[in-house]
Amino acid sequence: MQARSILISALVVAVLLIGGGGAAYVLFLRGDDVAPLALPSTAPADSSAGGGTATSSGASASLPTASAATIDATSVPGTWSVGAGSVVGYRVRERLASLSADSDAVGRTSKITGTVTIADSGTSLTVTKADFSVDMTSLASDKQMRDNRLRSQGIETDTYTTSTFSLTSPVALPANATSGSAFDVTLHGELTLHGVTKTVDLPAKAQVNGSVIQVLGSLTFPFSDYNIVAPSIGNFVTVQDNGTLEFLINLTKS
Repeated sequence: MQARSILISALVVAVLLIGGGGAAYVLFLRGDDVAPLALPSTAPADSSAGGGTATSSGASASLPTASAATIDATSVPGTWSVGAGSVVGYRVRERLASLSADSDAVGRTSKITGTVTIADSGTSLTVTKADFSVDMTSLASDKQMRDNRLRSQGIETDTYTTSTFSLTSPVALPANATSGSAFDVTLHGELTLHGVTKTVDLPAKAQVNGSVIQVLGSLTFPFSDYNIVAPSIGNFVTVQDNGTLEFLINLTKS
């Protein structure tokens, strides 16, 4: 009888542990099912229009349509600032035990500041300077439990409150840069994340959309590059050892 009681007790404990792990997975690390960022097909308003706020999952709200006229090449040189509708965030793949999770976990923020300087050499346009700063404490996913956990684990936003990127090499823009068509650019610079600065090449696409220059890109990297320890819940929920930085920056003329 005693052996039977011990066995039943063990089974109850196992069920509670598994149930707890499953509940933690659902409440904390179950994926957001948020689509990757993409260059919009409709033009956003410039920052003076005041539209566009971050939703609870960090996605950008819809913005009023800007002028259909594209920017003339002679209007491009100068300083451009981060405008409304800009989004920066993370995307990570989670696992429940040895099985793939339903989807990625995604956190985003619209609290981004920065400027880009574009020069005209007479025959071509060149991005000569770019600096961006992100308020990491404002990153939000669809689960506050996850966001709270990341304050002290993973990216540790309570300690490392800001992430930055600074361009270190000029970027020559193609001749059709102001045509409205998307074009590829590589942003060579220094990315500071979790208190670590690394030299990176950010692959990106850019386009002129109304009176706004939009830049879209992403970078997947091992967490170990930035001394990040992936958060986990016991042996039930783990995060893969790499993550993706995603960004969509809307630049308006200063």
